[in-house]
Amino acid sequence: MDLVGRRSEHDVIEKLLALARTGHSGALVVRGEAGIGKTAVLEHAQSRAGLSAFRVESSAGVESEAQFAFAGLHQLCAPLLDRTHSLPEPQQAALGVAFGLHGGAAPDRFLVGLAILNLMAEVADEVPLLCLVDDAQWLDEASAQVLAFVARRVGAEKLALVFGVRDSDDGDRLPLTGLPELRLERLGDSDARALLRAAVRTPLDEGVRERILAEAGGNPLALLELPRSMQPTRSAGGFELPDALSVPHRVEESFRRRSVSLPPQTQLLLLLAASEPTGDSALLWRASVHLDLAPEAATPAEDAGLLEIGVRVRFRHPLVRSAVYRAAMPSDRRRVHGALAEASDPQADPDRRAWYCAQAVLGADEDVAAGLEHSAERARARGGVAAAAAFLQRAAELSPEPAVRARRALEAAYAKYEAGAFDAALDLLAVAATGPMDALPRARLELLRAQIAFHLTRGGDIPGMLLDAAKTLAPLNPSLSRETSLHALDAAIHAGHLARGCGLPEAAEAAVDAPPSPTPPRPVDLLLDGLAARFTQGFEASVPTLQRSLATLLHHESRVEDDDRRWLWLASHVASMLWDDEALYTLATSAVRLARDAGSLSTLPAALNAVASILVLTGELTHATELAAEEAAITQAIGAPPLPNARLMLAAWRGRQPETLDLYGTMVNEATERGEGATVSLAQATLAVLHNGLGNYGDALAAARPPCEHDDLAYSSLALPELVEAAARAGEPEQAAAALERLSSRARASGTDFALGLAARSRALTTPGPAAEEHYREAIVRLTNCRWAVFLARTHLVYGEWLRREGRRQDAREQLRTAHRLLSTMGIEAFAARAARELRATGEHPRARTAQPTDELTTQELHVARLVVTGATSREVAAQLFLSPRTVEAHLRNIFRKLGITSRRELKALPLP
Repeated sequence: MDLVGRRSEHDVIEKLLALARTGHSGALVVRGEAGIGKTAVLEHAQSRAGLSAFRVESSAGVESEAQFAFAGLHQLCAPLLDRTHSLPEPQQAALGVAFGLHGGAAPDRFLVGLAILNLMAEVADEVPLLCLVDDAQWLDEASAQVLAFVARRVGAEKLALVFGVRDSDDGDRLPLTGLPELRLERLGDSDARALLRAAVRTPLDEGVRERILAEAGGNPLALLELPRSMQPTRSAGGFELPDALSVPHRVEESFRRRSVSLPPQTQLLLLLAASEPTGDSALLWRASVHLDLAPEAATPAEDAGLLEIGVRVRFRHPLVRSAVYRAAMPSDRRRVHGALAEASDPQADPDRRAWYCAQAVLGADEDVAAGLEHSAERARARGGVAAAAAFLQRAAELSPEPAVRARRALEAAYAKYEAGAFDAALDLLAVAATGPMDALPRARLELLRAQIAFHLTRGGDIPGMLLDAAKTLAPLNPSLSRETSLHALDAAIHAGHLARGCGLPEAAEAAVDAPPSPTPPRPVDLLLDGLAARFTQGFEASVPTLQRSLATLLHHESRVEDDDRRWLWLASHVASMLWDDEALYTLATSAVRLARDAGSLSTLPAALNAVASILVLTGELTHATELAAEEAAITQAIGAPPLPNARLMLAAWRGRQPETLDLYGTMVNEATERGEGATVSLAQATLAVLHNGLGNYGDALAAARPPCEHDDLAYSSLALPELVEAAARAGEPEQAAAALERLSSRARASGTDFALGLAARSRALTTPGPAAEEHYREAIVRLTNCRWAVFLARTHLVYGEWLRREGRRQDAREQLRTAHRLLSTMGIEAFAARAARELRATGEHPRARTAQPTDELTTQELHVARLVVTGATSREVAAQLFLSPRTVEAHLRNIFRKLGITSRRELKALPLP
């Protein structure tokens, strides 16, 4: 099919290829209904690329391939695998495991994505590369996620990717949202007539022509195929009443009618080809022997224009495949699947053979089900969790014994849960629940039900469900019971004051009654016992056990076990609660390092978000902005929503009121809807910072009060100092004194310089007369020893404000000058403006910040520069930022140009903000 009436589509393809030729890579999603011309657009792109000296690689999704992890990706990239030696070793290993070339730990699929990005970049470095993926709606989940990631991360490569996606529920689920899109609409009347004239050379009755045009509705494939399937009476003008089928279904029905008119042997060969998704002609002919089909059986189908058999088997259109398969009798489908199973190599392709066997049986079959279970294990080892779930689900369906069926359904549910298919997991849990189960599997079933509910709703009544599971597990698996109790506490902390039913007090009481801790206790055990004490006996009583839990994790920080990694988030919140700035920084940066080392883009965004938030408090707002931008880019690349925490903190500490209020409103509304009280508390504590910076002390007091009243695990510790400052300045001495008493008691229990420094600062704010000065001085000494530089700068500010009110202008200038310099350098704009006003009140004009050459760099360029000055190579920077080396080199060229330098050595000599 040529591009009749598709001039604008032609121009889009030409522009995409022209940009790729010059090192401006890009991606395009071509969408539309079946038969609208998506394949024609891709074929046009292939033709034009060939004329422009591009290398072209292509693949097509097949509906029946969706359960084979990385199948579509392997089809596209197999010709490129001779370049894998150029990849970093972790990427080589990930790709080898994903494609089943060798064994190893299941790789994060986004590390596979980085490997594919760099593999394509290596090829494109020699010759421009065009990658075409047709019928992408049928890609297996792993391939779809990897290719979507690559499409979003391409930058300066001579590379273009084009996806053809049919309008359908499958197409809507693809993670391609946000990529440039070309929607194909139906042809207008004149273009439709031109295409029909080109397709039908013989004269047509006027009534027939109009009827074809009306039935086709501007769909190009319908215009080509409907005339070929017309009965003679209709071509002469004798039309029956029109049916109610949509245009794609009419075309599919026309293919069905053409296929069923062929000889029986040809129909069976067509069905065999339709059932074999890879287009492997050698496999087709081997299977045909088991069905007693001669090669000549293909001739009528080829003559009818339904398929071509060469090195590969190609159907005229995917609708031909679906029409043939749907029209077949179930018994014939089982016969051809059985033949394909017999013809498949059990050593080279055991999983596909197991799948064919599963489609060939009628009723239950334990041997086939066991084979599928083995395939699930292999799929999981390759990182194909979704594929493992599909194998296990089918194995459960074929299991004759109810107990075995229930076990496999439960394992399939866990696999679906890991793959993020929560609704499917719940359906499988319902199947498992109908079978006989021992107590432990039954408890695991209830645990998974609660975990799914937690991920779907994040708050509310989830802690109670988890506690019920923990109680059931207690006599069966004490260790798992304790972990589940901690999960319940974690869920209750998430829900906070928005919990429904079982909340923090109930979860903490239940945790006290958990099975005894093993000896020696694991970090998870210390966290459980410490948090149980925190919410039953109070802050002070919990400190020793919680500090011990942090010390245990920090002691093993360089080799954190997989089971402990999932608790790093909770441990970081404990460190924040204890004002342990060193532990918090180390744990949070460890989470980033572990995610980067594993190539785990599923966990890296949250870790980056946490470190970016921490860097705001260390005063490194520029670096925090870089990490927040990296987090946003990664979440976009993997199709996840951006995380708001760091962006809200950056806006608030910079004093940008409209931006902060907008982010705050969105964050609080969404968190309230999900039942996440902790997130609301964070937003409120951060809003208090904004208003304290702007001098809106009444608003700051209103924002800081709720997190303190709710006594949130981590965010009450952030809010308490803000509450003291706001209350003291708003003329609410009783509220300031009450907050100071709580802060001081907790600071003494914690014992960190950070906690004691904040307490001393708060005491100074509430102490009248000259006695306040010793507290200001103590605060400065203690906070000088801490990472959290913003609080040191703010302490110089409030000390200077106090000195000015005491009439000590010269002393006030020294403190205010220091505060203004620190705050301006950090980018803490509202507090810096406060310091500037106070300085002017002493008669001194504050110095404006001097513009720096690095101000011209973009956020990502700064991030690249920061890594390069550490001595990292372009390849190492690319691996850390999930980019290609060529894109990093392009950023470096821009950096050198903007800074007026020519080498990495000169870059290292420049100060970076």
